[in-house]
Amino acid sequence: MLAEGPRHGYAVMEVLRAGSGGMLDLPTVYPALHRLERAGLVKNSWSEAAGRRRRAYELTAAGVKALAEQRARWREFSKAVSAVLESGVSWATPA
Repeated sequence: MLAEGPRHGYAVMEVLRAGSGGMLDLPTVYPALHRLERAGLVKNSWSEAAGRRRRAYELTAAGVKALAEQRARWREFSKAVSAVLESGVSWATPA
């Protein structure tokens, strides 16, 4: 959700919800964002909008690299799962 640029936590949740058709309707993303910060994959900065301060999160250079690696792994994994599911092999156990 941060690949497009900095977002505040609530915006991350909204993009997840909208992008997943409501399937990923998380109550919070802050614990995950804080773990990513501790890992050096995300950094934060304060901004002000409509008189309110809020924290925006964005990927670091290490985060961009890790994202590219994880996307490649996911594509490989999902391709393998799709191949198995579409193979036409019967999953019934022999009697």
